[in-house]
Amino acid sequence: MNTSQQAHDRTRMFARVLGPFIVIVCATAVLRASDMRTLLSDFSANSAWPWVSGAFILIGGLVIVALHQHWHGPPAIIISALGWLVVVRGVFLLAFPDTFMSLADNIIGATAWWTAVCVVAALVGVYLTYVGWAPEHHRPTADATNPSRDVTPAA
Repeated sequence: MNTSQQAHDRTRMFARVLGPFIVIVCATAVLRASDMRTLLSDFSANSAWPWVSGAFILIGGLVIVALHQHWHGPPAIIISALGWLVVVRGVFLLAFPDTFMSLADNIIGATAWWTAVCVVAALVGVYLTYVGWAPEHHRPTADATNPSRDVTPAA
């Protein structure tokens, strides 16, 4: 298997996981919009939550960045960019939790904006889900070593 095919397969595997994850998280965030302020205040009430969450988010982002270093084609670009965004989010939760919480509070206050962002992110998730789970259509290739392979022998 050539490296181009391996990169394509790796992108599909990440798309299979990240696509549905993004769709589910964004859909539930929009459906639970009235609970977001309470969730944020409960999350920031204990300093252990941002630390533990930041550590797990950081390792998740680093896994994506380490295992998916491909930037060719829209799905690969989306996955690689998501990996780096997750790394940045994890670092901010670990190193600057108060700044992160303040930013999150401002974003939650602008419900229409973050709802629109969630809808766009969910559409990206649907696209990644399609890329990851849609069956691949392989074009038949002619066998160059045996050109008479498709010829029916005469009786």
